Amino acid sequence: METKLKPYPEYKNSGLDWLDNVPTEWEVSRLRYVLHEVDERSADGSETLLSVSQYTGVSPRQTNTDGSVKTRAASLVGYKKAEIGDLVVNIMLAWNGSLGMARQPGIVSPAYGVYRFRADVHPRYAHYLLRTPLYKSRIRASSTGVVESRLRLYTDDLYDLEAVLPPVETQRQIARFLDEYDRRVNRLIRTKQRLIALLNEQKQAIIQRAVTRGLDPDVPLKPSGVDWLGDVPAHWEVVPLKRLARLKSGDSITALQFKENGTYPVYGGNGLRGYTEDYTHEGDYVLIGRQGALCGNVNYAHGKFWASEHAVVATLARGYDLVWFGELVRTMNLNQYSQSAAQPGLSVERIQNIGAPLPPPSEQEAIAAYIREETVDIDVAVERAKEEIDLIREYRTRLIADVVTGKLDVRGVAVPEGEGDGAADDLDVVVDEEPISDEEALAPEEA
Repeated sequence: METKLKPYPEYKNSGLDWLDNVPTEWEVSRLRYVLHEVDERSADGSETLLSVSQYTGVSPRQTNTDGSVKTRAASLVGYKKAEIGDLVVNIMLAWNGSLGMARQPGIVSPAYGVYRFRADVHPRYAHYLLRTPLYKSRIRASSTGVVESRLRLYTDDLYDLEAVLPPVETQRQIARFLDEYDRRVNRLIRTKQRLIALLNEQKQAIIQRAVTRGLDPDVPLKPSGVDWLGDVPAHWEVVPLKRLARLKSGDSITALQFKENGTYPVYGGNGLRGYTEDYTHEGDYVLIGRQGALCGNVNYAHGKFWASEHAVVATLARGYDLVWFGELVRTMNLNQYSQSAAQPGLSVERIQNIGAPLPPPSEQEAIAAYIREETVDIDVAVERAKEEIDLIREYRTRLIADVVTGKLDVRGVAVPEGEGDGAADDLDVVVDEEPISDEEALAPEEA
């Protein structure tokens, strides 16, 4: 795996205006000659329910805390069966890369497409090929619809796409190489994610101590009467959250109303989502995530901005420090008060009555200043680790694209045998011992 990769010895014209030259022995064929649709249905819905993601491909659907599968379907009877090696396509989201090879048997939504490859096409190679940025753009162009968020990739349109195909032994080697490379990259990313988690735990410990006990370690304490809080300084008050700030959900906004660039930022429950030409708020605010797995998440917004319905906007009462309040809310871990297992959400009526500690204004300012000073280096380290993860992912995307389109030759690269082997007769591969979830892949919780 340490071998420096080089181009293939000889190339030929691919015959496609969107694709550069390809290695001489490679072929270009329309997908209608490479795969065919299968439509086998579950009789009782007992099979493993699979989901399709642009981040993780095809994987078992996530479960709730009670072990039940997260789904809004009343019944899974009649869901489409997918076997190991089948290509599963989310017809409505194929344009953003929501497709991939099934690595275990299961069932998928009847609205998905399930396709089986011919014998001389390695499914794992095709998985990598069809998820490259180049093919995402081709799929987007081939999909039908008025707006991007409603594009659909129908079977005939999929069939008309061209696939670049090396000899099957080369496909097998490419799949094995990329599986091993992906496994190593995931380990590296996970190591950096663990570092970020440890740094955030360290930061949160500093913040929690400051906002619940203050800065004087010898201050007399009293019971707060609030389960999550414990003892607080004897001279502090304990008040409902609504006394500190007015909490109100943001305003609805559709995907058509915001863009990648614009005049005013649009904030959802998990931070910046895009930009628009109008705004709902002006000033300094704390935003609390209202929906999704990360509800209770805390962000700050300043100036003119649009707060979407996925965020709860906290308008501070006069005399309270913004940073002190924001970090207090973060410490309260409002996610624990979310309701509905299928789509977790916060009720403003519920959280506004939760008890919170209230120090005098001078202590609020001192606590906020202390938090800024003590956590600035941690924030820098976290951002550096996140940037490194982004660079690693960017390089991985570029390398995969170069390998599956013949820019780089991996045929002579030694790949460890065993688990992860991409051989056609051993498709039940494990790309990572602990697969990175959508959340770890930084999937937006409002997607």
